Amino acid sequence: MRYPKLRELKEAVKALLKGPYTSKFPSQPHQPFERFRGRPYFHEKDCMGCTACFQVCPARAIEYEDRVLNGRARRKFTLRWDICVFCGLCQANCPTEKGIMLSQEFALATTEDREALKQEIEKELLVCGCCAEPIVPVEQYGWVAKKIGPLLFSNSSLTLSYLREAGLAPREGLFPKKEMEFQRADRIKIICPRCRREAVLKS
Repeated sequence: MRYPKLRELKEAVKALLKGPYTSKFPSQPHQPFERFRGRPYFHEKDCMGCTACFQVCPARAIEYEDRVLNGRARRKFTLRWDICVFCGLCQANCPTEKGIMLSQEFALATTEDREALKQEIEKELLVCGCCAEPIVPVEQYGWVAKKIGPLLFSNSSLTLSYLREAGLAPREGLFPKKEMEFQRADRIKIICPRCRREAVLKS
């Protein structure tokens, strides 16, 4: 008959005195560690809609769609928690560092509709003043303007966008040109790269 080793006996006595090492979840709430990677959330005020999180997501849990409705261009983001792997790449690559952040929430199991396991936000897009194609989110232009400071006045599109946000320039709706004959004045509009190239070459 084998007797237990002294080390094993010591561990057994310690376990009896201290109790179980594991938490009592789900009967009691569990508090994860500080750096635990849980459910991610878009923070709408800090997200500028640049799609950096979409580009680095390995599970394709983040989707976006650009669309024009009622004369306004919008970019819709959808974050699906049911296929997210909580890797944290979205948070690590966010230019604003606060646009999307992981929480400590981990209990995502549900017996309800799977479509409820998602978050959606929308961002307004700037559109080309010539062809009316969506270019870039309005907030991303503002973020770039703040980053480069006075140098923004070297770019006509950034300058016009900055003046619009300050209320010093009128906002334009979606009024594409009927004829694609570019003029010199088109170069100082907010236009897409293709139209800008055409405007520069033909002016």
